[in-house]
Amino acid sequence: MKLYIAEKPSLGRAIAEALPKPHRREEGCIRVGNGDVVSWCVGHLLEQCEPEAYKAEYKQWKMQHLPIIPQQWQLQAKAKTRKQLTVLRNLVKQATQLVHAGDPDREGQLLVDQLIDYLKVDTAKRHATQRCLISDLTPTAVAKSLAQLRQNSEFKSLSISALARSRADWLYGINMTRAYTLQGQKVGFQGLLSVGRVQTPVLGLVVKRDSEIENFQSKAYFEVLAHLTTTKQESFTAKWVPSDACQAFIDEEGRVLSRALAENVQRRIEGKPGTVQAVERQAKSQVAPLPYNLSSLQIDAAKCFSFSAKQVLDICQTLYEKYQLITYPRSDCRFLPREHYAQATSVLKALAANTPSLAAAVKQADPRLKGRAWNDSKVGAHHAIIPTRKILSSQPLSAQEAKVYTLIARQYLLQFYPKWEYCDTKIEVIIEGGLFVAKARTTKKLGWKALFEKTTAKPANTQTSDNDSDAPIPVLQLPEVAVGESLKCCRAELLEKATQAPKHFTDASLLAAMTGIARFVSSPEIKKVLKETDGLGTEATRAGILELLFTRNYLMRKGKQIHATAAGRALIASLPSSATAPDLTAQWEVALNAIGQGCSGYKAFMQPLEQTLQNLIQQCQSTSLTALRGVTVGKQPSAKRKRKPRKAPKKSAQTG
Repeated sequence: MKLYIAEKPSLGRAIAEALPKPHRREEGCIRVGNGDVVSWCVGHLLEQCEPEAYKAEYKQWKMQHLPIIPQQWQLQAKAKTRKQLTVLRNLVKQATQLVHAGDPDREGQLLVDQLIDYLKVDTAKRHATQRCLISDLTPTAVAKSLAQLRQNSEFKSLSISALARSRADWLYGINMTRAYTLQGQKVGFQGLLSVGRVQTPVLGLVVKRDSEIENFQSKAYFEVLAHLTTTKQESFTAKWVPSDACQAFIDEEGRVLSRALAENVQRRIEGKPGTVQAVERQAKSQVAPLPYNLSSLQIDAAKCFSFSAKQVLDICQTLYEKYQLITYPRSDCRFLPREHYAQATSVLKALAANTPSLAAAVKQADPRLKGRAWNDSKVGAHHAIIPTRKILSSQPLSAQEAKVYTLIARQYLLQFYPKWEYCDTKIEVIIEGGLFVAKARTTKKLGWKALFEKTTAKPANTQTSDNDSDAPIPVLQLPEVAVGESLKCCRAELLEKATQAPKHFTDASLLAAMTGIARFVSSPEIKKVLKETDGLGTEATRAGILELLFTRNYLMRKGKQIHATAAGRALIASLPSSATAPDLTAQWEVALNAIGQGCSGYKAFMQPLEQTLQNLIQQCQSTSLTALRGVTVGKQPSAKRKRKPRKAPKKSAQTG
């Protein structure tokens, strides 16, 4: 008997649908027509044991116990899913062949591998275990995946990488949380001080931004505009570009801070002639933005509809599992396998049927186009999030589900539209020895941009312009002029402006900061590493990390803005910079990626971490957390029953 072990019941049902009938549903599994069985894990059936499982004395939080480093790691069955674990235990014993059908990512690989280890599957059966990678729950796609089973041993390095990450997060979260909670109690703080490798740097980003806004001092700066006319009485405006001689009056952003200097330029050019020094016209084009991964989808949904990261993930899971309208949503990839191109026509037909607002756009699409999205070398265990060929039945989507599905459908549809073609024009004019520049951009062919012309729900710039990082250029028409042509400055205008404080984070901008964390570090080495990784957290964990920070009252919302609470600020102020910066994540990702690629080993990663923990605990012991004095967070124990926390929270280790 072949046993398919899926990660979730929805995937198990999808696998069964692609297997021979008749089917017989039993407790926790489905028996199919050829005698094989499909079962599932209901997510995580197992979890890391708490410290007291290793030593009873660890139930008491004491500094002398730290760091807690298990010599023999232990897993325990989750109480809520113990019944399903029993079902799988019995089925695994009966099976002659196992098929690992966990989600197609690092965590999905580890989840089922750990179950197989926990159930003490014999060596021969374990070595014969096959791997089924499914990212699309429609029957045709599932059947195709079942016909392309691989040896599970091919993914051993990926599993070890996930195991190292899980254990390292446990070590860091458990030990740092206990150490700082105990130190906080010395200054009267009675709340939990949750510290995690990912959650704490994310909190640090918000605290730093809040501080920058509060301490920001606006300063005036000045611009001089020359309103010019040609001999043909055509008008346009050019802006003064200060020369090197003006550097003493300019800030690091190139802004002129001296009113006297700007007024002098204004007086000098008023009514004076100018000469065209240079004319530059460049024909440019921009290909369509790539299909979504989870983070880019969450960012656009937050910008368009103010959805939180968790809302988007939950909606996507419903679209994937319940409706089978989209492919696997927890993807970190924005590319598609070349073989998927053959499905384009049927996918376009489905999204036209499912989203009437896009029906006209589908008719204008050209399925013959095959752009950069189809690239096998960029696709790992899973591909970009796209619509499936499933046509929605009579059951309608909710308003929120429809909005997210439409975003995904439109982003896929863009792949079958031509490039956006435009022309950038730059005119340089010399007036009284000063340089004035006018810039303009004119569209020649809308191409894929046509899909955004009639909607207010436009995605973030990082998605619609992901290969164009230039500053925005005004969309206007400049007159035809030639080098050497004489112009006249009819009017000189002085503009007084003020520097603006940074904006508070929103769901969209904080997610963008997590994915583009390299922008927030100064070290060139760390910046390089972070550019090559997924940033802070993973596609699967970012939403949970943000929710955790809100739940623990370290972050709060004020409308669309995200602010740090007093407790969140005090925690960051109390921690060493190494705990609040993303550097540790960068170092870990380098090592974990090396493990996943088979270039390094488990011990090479874990052993240095143990020494790092020793140093961090010693540093904590010598630190007085005075910033926490008088600060409260969440519900506190009553005055009559003040007591120390007895148990390290599970999520502090599990979610980073």
